[in-house]
Amino acid sequence: MEADKKVQKRVSESYTEQLQFVMNSHINGYGRLFGGTLLQWIDVMFGVVARRHCGCEVTTAAIDHMEFLSPAYLNDLVKLEGRVTWVGRSSLEVRVDTYAQALGGEWRPVNVAYALMVALDANEKPAPAPGLLLETEEQKREFTEGAARQEARKAARMKKQ
Repeated sequence: MEADKKVQKRVSESYTEQLQFVMNSHINGYGRLFGGTLLQWIDVMFGVVARRHCGCEVTTAAIDHMEFLSPAYLNDLVKLEGRVTWVGRSSLEVRVDTYAQALGGEWRPVNVAYALMVALDANEKPAPAPGLLLETEEQKREFTEGAARQEARKAARMKKQ
């Protein structure tokens, strides 16, 4: 974490859950949830979580990981859980885990996704983001892993230049 941060927020302060039903307009020819529809729901969650953490407008800088673990089907209930995992100066990483449940069934993992978000000021320029108060060993582990992913993002950008 950066020493110049005056404000720190807990992971729980921006943790967000959202529920969706998989309806006819959400499925492909195989009766499964379209990946693009899920991505749209996840991108909204990225924004909601980041905005709640930062207290300002945010933008998606990169979605660098989408891992599909199992499908969701027509009439499944889909749950998205989002949380901040890492914070830099103006950027932050948000993780969204997605689960599906058939009527009366168990929740099953569907997707894990990460995005890099950027806090914005009134002129749409990067703004300082609050730090992240790490309270559990899991949060500390996720922060370390998020920092490593951020370094990999930077290295990939440098390689493209």
